[in-house]
Amino acid sequence: MKIGYITACLPKLNLQDLVNWSAGVGFQTLELAAWPVESERDYQARQIDAANFTKDDAKRVKDLFIENRMEISAMAYYDNNLHPDLEKRKCYLNHLRRVIDTASLLDVKLVGTFVGSRPDKTPTENMKEIGVVFREIVKYAEDKNVKIMIENCPMDHWVKFGLPGNYAYSPELWNAMFNEVQSDNFGLNFDPSHLNWLGIDYLKAAKDFAPKIFHAHAKDTEILTNGINEYGIFGKQIDPTPWKSGWWRYRMPGLGEINWSKLISTLQENGYDYVLSIEHEDPIWEGSEEKIKKGLKLGLNHLSQFVIK
Repeated sequence: MKIGYITACLPKLNLQDLVNWSAGVGFQTLELAAWPVESERDYQARQIDAANFTKDDAKRVKDLFIENRMEISAMAYYDNNLHPDLEKRKCYLNHLRRVIDTASLLDVKLVGTFVGSRPDKTPTENMKEIGVVFREIVKYAEDKNVKIMIENCPMDHWVKFGLPGNYAYSPELWNAMFNEVQSDNFGLNFDPSHLNWLGIDYLKAAKDFAPKIFHAHAKDTEILTNGINEYGIFGKQIDPTPWKSGWWRYRMPGLGEINWSKLISTLQENGYDYVLSIEHEDPIWEGSEEKIKKGLKLGLNHLSQFVIK
């Protein structure tokens, strides 16, 4: 198993400097962020300009990674692929295809995204629409020898307050999603941090969905006792902020509740031995490039205890 991270946490760092630093501190892989130039999301970046990526660009990127003895674990572009504004949805899906094209040029086998949601439809109707949209996307990716993986973040309150922004956050929804899109090239970017605060047994989920886990995010969850006493499980209601409930927060691996020794052992026992990709959304280690890098090194040091290189 190899340890890397998703590069969205360092949006101002160019790819050359990013790869050099990452290799120097001991990372083995990078999950490369490839959002469009114009994007309103937080936690997004574009170390790769997928909209304008060429074969010459691919050669330069491949050479850079070879020189640093690193690998690209996946391409990352997470947006609302079911957006109710069909023009926006078209833009998101067109960019997702460009990211798939880029992955193919780089010989990267995985592209990560969200299924998304539309608040004007029921969960069942959303699932049917996921089938329509992603059967086409997965076929497009298959033709380029690329697999599509969905991260299980609820993206709570993202599209509309009180509703999930990504209908792929629980085993119930995974079963429905994989029933709609029946392909060996459609799976999960498994993130235990979301399952933890949702009250779902992440070890059981890792066992039950082992064949569908293509990639794994390493992010922890800290439960805030004072916050849950103030807000309850529905989270802050007055002046709310998307995915900041007030009673839990994301942390670097080792600073929350996830038992990484048991999770890594469970993943390996059930056939997963690819990459742990740190997703840095820890508010304690944000605010500057220096703090973000220190946070990444904290995560790397903790996970390295349980991973034999």
